[in-house]
Amino acid sequence: MQTTRSLDIWAQWILHRRHGSDPQRLQAMLAHLYPIRDRVLSQARCDDASVLLDIGCGDGLIAFGALEKSASCRVIFSDISQDLLDHAARLAVQMRLDGRCTFVRASADDLHEIADASVDAVTTRSVLIYVLAKQRAFEEFHRVLRPKGRLSIFEPINRFGEPQPDHMFWGFDVTPVAPIAAKLKDFYRRLLPLDSNPMMNFDERDLIAWAEAAGFRDVHLELQVTITPLSSQPDMPASWTTYLRSAANPKCPTFEEAMAQVLTPAERATFEAHLRPRVEAKEGTFRSAVAYLWATK
Repeated sequence: MQTTRSLDIWAQWILHRRHGSDPQRLQAMLAHLYPIRDRVLSQARCDDASVLLDIGCGDGLIAFGALEKSASCRVIFSDISQDLLDHAARLAVQMRLDGRCTFVRASADDLHEIADASVDAVTTRSVLIYVLAKQRAFEEFHRVLRPKGRLSIFEPINRFGEPQPDHMFWGFDVTPVAPIAAKLKDFYRRLLPLDSNPMMNFDERDLIAWAEAAGFRDVHLELQVTITPLSSQPDMPASWTTYLRSAANPKCPTFEEAMAQVLTPAERATFEAHLRPRVEAKEGTFRSAVAYLWATK
């Protein structure tokens, strides 16, 4: 079995870094993700005779959900990470579902191994945020679908709420330590510039435009915006250790790593003294915007 260090960045994040290697937080995250999975699958409208292509399958959340909901549908697991495809393949064998699974290493904007008009539904969850050529991805989704095939995707709208006010840091009031917080925010802005980084440089209107330009008809989009006390979010960490060891995405350092890169030991101690009790009490505000898009070829 591969060690965490030998896994690629995508598998490291999915299997460890997104939840800080905290099993309890992983379970809370999965409880949050299952309704998203079910909504995406509902809009994909797969029946027992369908072939589903799950792009950016990760650890198989949507793909395995489809296999469990149908007695005979077939699923193509697609991802750029061979480590995650291998992980999903092992799970498929353990679940005795491997006879209905195919595994293809491919990026969302280059599905050349998938034949034209060969699948009934295409699904993605939080995949386009990593794709620079999003219009090309939609064109590939359209190409591989059969006539009247369905596209069903879920994407975070990460630029919602950005840039953050000077006195806020990830939903927490950091007024007494604002200069220190500014150093961290500048670090993350350099990593994820609003105008050029694929995670940040689009919103829900762009998703609609790309779908239409690719040739999809009967396009629908639902935007969900949430602003609520952080204490209402069970999947958010209340453990400071978990908070430190979690990374926002596969290409970002953990919060612990970011502080080590940006702050002096004295600044880190001051910032931690202010932020830690607020994290552990979930004394902040949760802000989120996500989009569901579904369309027909």
